[in-house]
Amino acid sequence: MISNYKNSLWWDALRRLRRSRVAITSFVIIVIYFITALLAKFNFIATDYALVNNSLSYAAPSGAHWFGNDILGRDVFARAIHGTYFAISVGLISSIIAIPIGVTLGALAGYFGGKVDDFITWLYTTVDSIPYILLLIALSFVLGPGLNNMYIAIGMTTWVTLCRLIRGEFLKHKNRDYVVAAEAIGARHARRIFRHILPNVFHIILIQFSLQFVFAIKMEVILSYLGLGAPPGSPSWGLMIDDAKQELARGIWGGITAASLLMFGLILSFNLFNDALRDALDPKLKNK
Repeated sequence: MISNYKNSLWWDALRRLRRSRVAITSFVIIVIYFITALLAKFNFIATDYALVNNSLSYAAPSGAHWFGNDILGRDVFARAIHGTYFAISVGLISSIIAIPIGVTLGALAGYFGGKVDDFITWLYTTVDSIPYILLLIALSFVLGPGLNNMYIAIGMTTWVTLCRLIRGEFLKHKNRDYVVAAEAIGARHARRIFRHILPNVFHIILIQFSLQFVFAIKMEVILSYLGLGAPPGSPSWGLMIDDAKQELARGIWGGITAASLLMFGLILSFNLFNDALRDALDPKLKNK
């Protein structure tokens, strides 16, 4: 039994991830971002992010303030650090909303087929036919600005790709021998879906979660930039980039530089780790 486990796709994927320097480095950076977000959330670091000091308005970078200060004299780097929590919370919560929707609808469509498949296919095709950014902005306008509404807006509009992928996988797996055998011994639909088929397509969910996470972070920045995301005055990367419209005219680069660098580091690390994870979970590369 132990031998079978060690020869499984998951064990082999873990082995190959551990051998990849890019994967390990990216994963460590992602963990650092998550730890930073938690410490910032509970004010263990960058505690002066909201401290107003008009005498330091647009102060140049210094040893005490690495990226200078904004118009209210607040430390730019401290605000960018706190923006990490906003970005990660949007990525996690919107994924928690979108992934169950995509998995459930995709599984039902692929497993039952017929009218169920026709309806779900029509649904995700209709949603997918609407330009995504317009759909997201429209839903955000309806719900109103704010973090909670932004979670819902992003989560409710990003499930289509996963739904399509899960549907295709269930169509392939539902008639395979192990599912037919489970049906022969009396396994019900729920058991065949969740106990037999879903574990065999879980790698699709894992990879899509990583992609969804990165996409949600970028959407948070766009919505906050448009005034539909984080509340005004919040230490959001999108709001910091929005403030740069006025700051750049004055030759102030600190805000947009700090926000862009932190966002670049997080998104690049996730993309590199996702590529390594996708390669590691590819059955065609097993034992290579």
